[in-house]
Amino acid sequence: MQVMRQVLLLVLLAPMMALGGEYALTVDRVMIDVGSFQKQGIGYNGASPGPVLRFKEGEDVVIKVTNNLDEMTSIHWHGLVLPFQMDGVPGISYAGIAPGETFVYRFPIKQSGTYWFHSHSGFQEPDGAYGAIVIEPQGREPYRYDRDYVVQLTDKHPHSGDRIMRNLKMMPDYYNRQQQTVASFWADSKRNGIAATLDDRLMWGQMRMMAADVEDVQGFTGLINGKGPEQNWTGVFNPGERVRLRLINSSAMTYFDVRLPGLKMTVVQADGNNVQPVQVDELRIGVAETYDVIVQPKDDNAYTLFAESMGRSGYARGTLAPRAGMQGPIPALRPAPLLTMADMGMAQGNMGGMDHSKMDMSGMQGMDHSKMDMSGMQGMDHSKMDMSGMHGMDHAKMVMGDAALPADPFYAAGSGLLPSAYNEGKFLSYADLRAQKPLYADREPTREIELRLTGNMERYIWSINGVKESDAEPIRLQYGERVRFKFVNETMMTHPMHLHGMWSILDVGADKWNPVKHVVSVAPGTTVYMETEVDAPGKWAFHCHLSYHAAAGMFRTVIVEGGPTTAAGGAQ
Repeated sequence: MQVMRQVLLLVLLAPMMALGGEYALTVDRVMIDVGSFQKQGIGYNGASPGPVLRFKEGEDVVIKVTNNLDEMTSIHWHGLVLPFQMDGVPGISYAGIAPGETFVYRFPIKQSGTYWFHSHSGFQEPDGAYGAIVIEPQGREPYRYDRDYVVQLTDKHPHSGDRIMRNLKMMPDYYNRQQQTVASFWADSKRNGIAATLDDRLMWGQMRMMAADVEDVQGFTGLINGKGPEQNWTGVFNPGERVRLRLINSSAMTYFDVRLPGLKMTVVQADGNNVQPVQVDELRIGVAETYDVIVQPKDDNAYTLFAESMGRSGYARGTLAPRAGMQGPIPALRPAPLLTMADMGMAQGNMGGMDHSKMDMSGMQGMDHSKMDMSGMQGMDHSKMDMSGMHGMDHAKMVMGDAALPADPFYAAGSGLLPSAYNEGKFLSYADLRAQKPLYADREPTREIELRLTGNMERYIWSINGVKESDAEPIRLQYGERVRFKFVNETMMTHPMHLHGMWSILDVGADKWNPVKHVVSVAPGTTVYMETEVDAPGKWAFHCHLSYHAAAGMFRTVIVEGGPTTAAGGAQ
């Protein structure tokens, strides 16, 4: 009864209790209503998403988290720089928060910008345990705006996270609703010819892969701030005002392509850090990324905020309008993309470290595949192929037939995932991002660590360098060094890689102006580099932020040795 009174009081005082840098959160069972369905889930202070936590750069915060569940829980402060004991990852930074217990987080706020928080226990995050963080800077912002809205995106599925994982392990294409059919075969044959279409299907079949496997989990409802498309979250503006939208992708598995038809977006922040402004028509936000954009609607009209999944299987929808109750037209979903051989990197998931960028396939142009004798490959178990001699090949320079250099250097040449804006305008690329003010001095890295993103889709196992977290040794770093990480994506999926506790300096070829992020998205068939100033002692998590990929093994523990000792800073 006492606990119920506390929960009721917190709900009444929500969105957040705060007194002099002290905050209180409860972790609760909640009912989630997305319009198209209802389900039981997990939330904070009686709701999902949880409250927007608002901090001030330079303050010391104390956050008391009470676990009202009958299971262990945790909260990770995604993107925040803090002592490792406060990072909130069970088994790495602490034991977690037991049922009925209160854990006190204590840490200084050393940054500003847009971030988020979520459970790092089991599948509590996809079940609803997430919320937003807004940190006000000590000084003035380098850009003007009149209104400020959090736009927190997620993919809410009728099934629980545990059930989804069981189904994926049983049948990896369980949630794939866009598989190619006989009808699509004849449509492709009409467009490309029967021989070419048959070749394509045979190649995918021999690899036991599917060109339509862009998203592992479909059948979700896209949400904006907890509201489904029918519930129409609305942000009000006066014509002519500059409106800041803090886009946060809190999805379990879904990349969103975001646009506001009729309005340009000016990107001013990426992952909480200011960037030199870039005006775009559309952007792709990876899982766990944040982008801050400014729009300026000048007319007395409603504008649809449309976030379409990368696989075109669903969307989130909201509205910017001069008055509540208004809504603009809802765009139709665009055709679903299909993966290509460029995305596969020649079946790179089985190629043991193959670096595709030095492969020259131009000599294969004009080859008549229909006359190739593939009969000997029937029933071949590709997972047992020894391709170790191909280690060290670089994906980025691979030439696939007639494919030229990619229009976006962060996608493979000829990729089926290459984005384009809805109006043939400007689509944001990582290559457009430049830090507004360098966070670190530009210096040479002390060493390079290669992380091959690997997996076995048939068994739904995801790994790094072919090894799951449960079988892997930690990555050991030395305090004070600068490490260059080389991501080589050997899978057909896009992986948002998140290093806890330290910034990720994404190499876009801009030297000291390279953008500083906390998530780096690595598309299929690509090699991406980031550098890290190793300035945070302790133990940290490093993982793909697709929930079911991390749980299936694409995860590492990072140990930073040396450096100043850090007090525990928290108590149970």
